[in-house]
Amino acid sequence: MSALHDMLRRHVDDGTVPGAVGLVALGDDVEAVAAGSADTAGSAPMSRETIFRIASLTKPITAAAVLTLLEDGVLGLADPVAKWLPELAEPVVVRDPAGPVDDVVPLARPITVEDLLSSRTGWGLHADFSLPAVRALTEVQDHGTPLQEWPEPDVWLERLSRVPLLHQPGAAWLYGTSSALQGILVARASGRTFPEFLAERIFAPLGMRDTAFAVPAAKRDRFTSFYFPHETKGLRLVDGPDGDYSRTPAFPSGGGGLVSTADDLLAFARMLLGGGTADGHRLLGPDSVRRMTANHLSAAQREPAALFLEGQGWGYGGGVDLTSAQPWNVPGRYGWIGGTGTTAHLVPATGKVTILLTQVSMTNPTPPPLMRDFWRATA
Repeated sequence: MSALHDMLRRHVDDGTVPGAVGLVALGDDVEAVAAGSADTAGSAPMSRETIFRIASLTKPITAAAVLTLLEDGVLGLADPVAKWLPELAEPVVVRDPAGPVDDVVPLARPITVEDLLSSRTGWGLHADFSLPAVRALTEVQDHGTPLQEWPEPDVWLERLSRVPLLHQPGAAWLYGTSSALQGILVARASGRTFPEFLAERIFAPLGMRDTAFAVPAAKRDRFTSFYFPHETKGLRLVDGPDGDYSRTPAFPSGGGGLVSTADDLLAFARMLLGGGTADGHRLLGPDSVRRMTANHLSAAQREPAALFLEGQGWGYGGGVDLTSAQPWNVPGRYGWIGGTGTTAHLVPATGKVTILLTQVSMTNPTPPPLMRDFWRATA
């Protein structure tokens, strides 16, 4: 842990991040280190209790929420999502992914719940951002706009329904959109708002007391500022503790809207390692956890997704290591990264959990050097 702290400290000292929290757990043995500050002004030291915007680390939590509804019998994997999302009953598909958005064909089959969980709906980001259908999608799902400025889910969903699919349902893995849709599905199928459902079914049973879509005033002294790196001008402030996350957004996105802490994420990871049970609370059955943490993609589906997956497969809500391509890659390792500079993984074979939280945005889908150094240090 001293080596891990020194590594994090180096990245703080060279200006890569104002601060960072790293946590490694193996069974009951948990070590956490913190370096630097919650902001560039050094107003508060980073600590194990610091709250971060976790971005796409929201995705595994959202997938688990969908699986609870499957176990309740409310949803089925083969169910058409149009039962709950009627806006998606009859989208069209571009004839050629490189072709114009008005050259389309009908759906070969309905979009299913399993398509949502495995990110194979036909909507999502592709390695080639210039594809016309991908450009049309980014006009609706603008990753440059804060989630707090997105329209309410019903409006967003209606706009999405007018964007043609890049591929037929089930044919290809595409990033991001399916997780946002999962959150809407949970809300409509459960009759609860998505934040309410997560709080009642996931966060309260696991004791994830600091995980939510907003940070109340009483906790903002533990909340980081958020920055975007500039090649020559250092770190640019994007959002402060009293900014975007001071209120629950109109669109609480299942794809990336949560804040959390290292220990809250550890509680979620331990639930998965426990086959769906933690501290006597059963959230999921072992079969659901196995499906969530298993690869569902063929080699042909993984290859075009290399920009995002780097050779990994995809389970439900997170990546799954298939080969030992790097020292930190262990076949079966499950987890993901967040564009706000966060990463969390678990290894079912060994019970290891690794979590890194920072407050500086990634600039592209490729994990930055700090993440790779963290994975190497905790391998």
